[in-house]
Amino acid sequence: MTLQKLMEPDTLPTEVILTHPRQSLGSVKLDWTPQPGNYLELEGKTYAVLERRHRYQLKSGRYRLHKIALYVQSAKRPEEKSWLDGRWIIGNPSCRYNARSEIIRCAVNPEGPCESCRYYERMKYEG
Repeated sequence: MTLQKLMEPDTLPTEVILTHPRQSLGSVKLDWTPQPGNYLELEGKTYAVLERRHRYQLKSGRYRLHKIALYVQSAKRPEEKSWLDGRWIIGNPSCRYNARSEIIRCAVNPEGPCESCRYYERMKYEG
């Protein structure tokens, strides 16, 4: 393996598929591995990653990762994020109604913001 090959980031063809209406947005090569809940910028638009699927190919008697499919939906990048249990979530995790999710804030005020929300109710901790 050459030094140049070692320095290049591992990139795989990644097909980006819009979930509704279902259509392919094309194939890109990414130097990172998006997880569900991450945001992806593509041609000036922002998408939330909902699901990631791996496609394998049999080559020389072994299965090798050949391609990745990302299922996305159009989204705005959230301005309110909180770090909770080793991951980013949307909104204020101290609210009883917060979904503690990377994709949805809560059921009563999904668009936010949490600040000044009339439904905000601080969670009561039992200890």
